[in-house]
Amino acid sequence: MNHSYLLNRQEFGSQEHIGNLMSLEDAMELLKDWVKNEKLLFHMQQVGHLMKKYAESRGYDPAIQHLWHLSGLLHDADWDQWPEQHCRRIIEELETRQMDPRILRAIASHGPRYFGVEPESEMDKMLYAFDELSGFVHAYSLMRPQGYDGMEVSGVKKRLKDKTFAAQVSREDIADAAAKAGIAVEDLIRFVIDNQLRQV
Repeated sequence: MNHSYLLNRQEFGSQEHIGNLMSLEDAMELLKDWVKNEKLLFHMQQVGHLMKKYAESRGYDPAIQHLWHLSGLLHDADWDQWPEQHCRRIIEELETRQMDPRILRAIASHGPRYFGVEPESEMDKMLYAFDELSGFVHAYSLMRPQGYDGMEVSGVKKRLKDKTFAAQVSREDIADAAAKAGIAVEDLIRFVIDNQLRQV
């Protein structure tokens, strides 16, 4: 564990700012300024898309869907330019902008063993669940001639067992996130395959 990532706090933002959400345009403007790595940008768009789709599947209203979308979209915004300040920098930026504390907490808890913050709400848990897994499924799609078309859960699971494939993806985090969300890994994989944002 890299202790430099520890946030050393459990409170983020202010309850007074619940409901303060930036527009999608403003979020993309921030990402345009902060993220030059196209692959990282696509990853955040994928996670944001999955978060929105999941909130939609739960029947949440458009404001909550937007909340979920933003948390996924912004979760890695500081990784490109300030990797040593990962999580800390984007949280401080969003606090300065007086953003909804639920977004800040979801971002702070998307890697509990790195940042020292446990996911508590459903949104926290799903961001943690989709982050590593969506990247893994995408890596698998890139090695398949048909990409996502015809992709099976069993194929993804087989690759998860192969420690040499996408070795940088933590299988431990994927299993932990699924357990915390109370959703079988197979069901998460199915959702990711069915709702993944496709590269055009």
